[in-house]
Amino acid sequence: MVTREVTIINETGLHARPAQLFIQKANQFQSEIKVKKEDGSEGNAKSILGMMSLGLAKGSKITIEASGADEEQAVKALAELVEQGFGES
Repeated sequence: MVTREVTIINETGLHARPAQLFIQKANQFQSEIKVKKEDGSEGNAKSILGMMSLGLAKGSKITIEASGADEEQAVKALAELVEQGFGES
């Protein structure tokens, strides 16, 4: 299992468009991928409902956790997407 903590930096947080980008990227990998919030809640990174239910706003710290054959690549790619503000910042 590989994990990495990142902070949501885009002004509008994880609304529909960045959530969709995140999910599309997550679905490129075979690994099981979860996103965990500081309060302990978690969502499936490959599910729009799982991601939107987390209510991630600007400044939210999340942990991306992947387990599987391509876990390192998955966490790296998803963390970079978040750190780049989903192309909005």
